[in-house]
Order: sequence, then structure tokens, then C-alpha cells
Amino acid sequence: MSRFLTHWLIIAIALAAAAYLVPGVQISSWPALIIGALVLGFVNAIVRPVMTLLTLPITLVTLGLFYLVVNGAAFALAAAVVPGFNVMGCGSAIMGALMVSLVSWFVGLFASDD
Repeated sequence: MSRFLTHWLIIAIALAAAAYLVPGVQISSWPALIIGALVLGFVNAIVRPVMTLLTLPITLVTLGLFYLVVNGAAFALAAAVVPGFNVMGCGSAIMGALMVSLVSWFVGLFASDD
């Protein structure tokens, strides 16, 4: 349970950083941030692997660059589900997903269990 809460907090911090740094990503309130982090974690765990499998041929043809679009689509899907969490356009979704990935990785370095 502690690992889940830690991961959720890391995603929330990363999502707040993305909303602050990426111009097209907006979060209107703290509850939207908390629910957005929960939904983004769910989408990344369940939906994104399915999307990755379905788009594998085009990802191979583009040498992996299409995976950025898959991440952006997963980010935009999470934003579409949560009221108060908005993404303006495909470019903002891709940049938001990249920012969440980078910040999650960086914060995760300091919050590791090892």
C-alpha cells in the first residue's frame, strides 16, 4: 500500500510540474490534480500497453518515434476523463507526457525503496 501511495504522489508531483511548465496543460484545482494523477496511473498501467501493442507495426517503422504519440494519446485520454484537467492540442499532450515521464523518473530516483 505504501508503494502505491508513493507512486501516486510522484505522479501528482510530475503532473503539477507539467501543468506549470507546459503551456497547453491546465489543472484547475487540487482535487483535479489528485484524481488526474490516479487516472493517469490507471491509463498508463492498463490502456497504454494495449495501445502500444496495437501500434507496434507503425512504431517499428518509425523507429520508436510513434511511441511519443502513444504516450501523448494516453495523457490526453486521462485529461478527457478528469474534469478540471485539460490539454490543448496534440503537441501539448505529447510534451505533457514527456514532462510527466521525466519528472517521475527524476523524483523516483530520490524516492526509491533500495
